[in-house]
Amino acid sequence: MTTQNKSNGQEKEKITALYCRLSVDDDKKDMESNSITNQKQILLDYAKKYGYLHPVFFVDDGISGTTFQRPDFQRMQRMAENGEVGTIIVKDVSRFGREQVEMGRLTQVVYPSLGITFIAIQENINSTTGEGMEMLPFYSIFNEWYAAQTSKKIRAVNELKASQGRRVASAVAYGYKKIEGDKEQWYIDEPAAQVVRRIFALCLAGKGPTQIAKQLEREKILVPTAYFHSVGRKTSNPVPANIYGWRESTVEYILDNRQYTGCTVNGKSTTVSYKVHKVIENPKEEYQIVPNTQEAIIDENVWLRVQELRKNKRRPTKTNRKSLFSGLVFCADCKSKLHFCAAKSLKRNQEFFRCANYKDGRGNCTIHFIRDVVLEMVVKEAVAGLADFVRCYESVFLYMQKQKCGEFQKKTAA
Repeated sequence: MTTQNKSNGQEKEKITALYCRLSVDDDKKDMESNSITNQKQILLDYAKKYGYLHPVFFVDDGISGTTFQRPDFQRMQRMAENGEVGTIIVKDVSRFGREQVEMGRLTQVVYPSLGITFIAIQENINSTTGEGMEMLPFYSIFNEWYAAQTSKKIRAVNELKASQGRRVASAVAYGYKKIEGDKEQWYIDEPAAQVVRRIFALCLAGKGPTQIAKQLEREKILVPTAYFHSVGRKTSNPVPANIYGWRESTVEYILDNRQYTGCTVNGKSTTVSYKVHKVIENPKEEYQIVPNTQEAIIDENVWLRVQELRKNKRRPTKTNRKSLFSGLVFCADCKSKLHFCAAKSLKRNQEFFRCANYKDGRGNCTIHFIRDVVLEMVVKEAVAGLADFVRCYESVFLYMQKQKCGEFQKKTAA
């Protein structure tokens, strides 16, 4: 390859960008030759041999070449646009990217206009001398085709694994761990599992995700990412500034995760295509649930009870007073919740419920006003009546409850 020694005064102020990339989708047979360490050595040797000054490494590890939204690639681009880059060198064209349209735009329009030399060592390409440039579009087309084929194979493998009842996702839920030599099986990670059990217990006790998060922080319980770092478990997320700063969303995610009952849940999400990496969440009805794939941390009935409770979230009032029935009362006409209304100006026996769809006459339902103390009295009378029925007809009551439980289990299993 014909090269130019970048040693004049003007170019000394510019860096030589040595770009490395490794994707989780890369062929494992080529993993050693494409390793970041190997790429760095090849690029540095080349820069030294041909006199490219001020080498700076830019590395994106574990990111697909079908997207150019990579952290270090974008950092390199910003420096290039600011006139700080004189040359960009890659081990081969596929390390730079696997999307032909953007490849062509950058190497044939953007970089020449910025006075940047693009070099791909393996294909013997140099944009300044023109060497190998006529073949660049063909390399780009092939690299994109390869990415498409790899994506197709991965989807097929995942679909096969799902059909066999095997776990598709590689991420392990907080509370579980893998052991060396067993890539698929989850084992209980007891310290984290205790926290998971506590979160569910607090929810059953009537606390919401925000309250649970605050309590865990007060008790100085490490957030999942901080815990993973403390036990040497690999994670792509850095240690947070507040290692006890639990978020409401984290608590909600744990409470929503059915895999704590010992099952595997496949098909939770998908992507548009190998080029569009946007994640699309699938409806819960389409999830593939495989029971008894690992030891349960949470009993199935406990998990179902928590889901029922979370459907009826309790809205705090300005006075912080709550009714026993908050989140449990619904409008007979429009099926909306009845909101509990309390104010400093109202006495305890004046607090009331009204239809959430009423909105002071702006909604499409009527007020459906009922005082909290009246509702409490009605419920007490109903409970007393039920207790009398059970005392007189216990066998009939047990039969009715058994029938209802059977119907509920069929509905949740469907």
